[in-house]
Amino acid sequence: MAKRVRREFRGGRIVDLGAGHGLLAQVMLLLDDSSPSSLAVDTSLPPSARKLHESLVEAWPRLAGRVEFVVRAMDDVELGVFSSDVVVSSHACGALTDVVLQRASAARARVAVLPCCHDLAVCDRGDLDGWIDGALAIDVMRAVRLREKGYRVWTRSIPADITPKNRLLLGAPLPDIP
Repeated sequence: MAKRVRREFRGGRIVDLGAGHGLLAQVMLLLDDSSPSSLAVDTSLPPSARKLHESLVEAWPRLAGRVEFVVRAMDDVELGVFSSDVVVSSHACGALTDVVLQRASAARARVAVLPCCHDLAVCDRGDLDGWIDGALAIDVMRAVRLREKGYRVWTRSIPADITPKNRLLLGAPLPDIP
């Protein structure tokens, strides 16, 4: 995911929501040193997150002091502090993907999500599931909503042998036209 996101988005503070171990946030920094820092946010961090981070810093010392781990609710994270924020979330389960997209678009931040665990009972299928799979309908509607909010949208995929939940949705705010 990091590699595909970095093809479109360079620089900026990385904000990884639902970060778990913070691996995505750290790999994003490794792939593009022009990003000053990353914020790895989750409601709880795995006990091994610090140990993994220390191992990565040992292998790549340039990560030292650039990754902040925060235990906090997604709604309590201030986005758009920097106009170049890149909000990412890998395997954001169910409606968490929608929360990430909503929060990023409200802050006019660049965003990339790899949705998973589509909740057909809660997420918007846009009445498209008569033609296409319900999970795909949900992701199509996410792309449409992002576009309606004034974003340029990219749809990509991760190789299925890496993850079967492999649809990647990216968006960047279009410039305001006076």
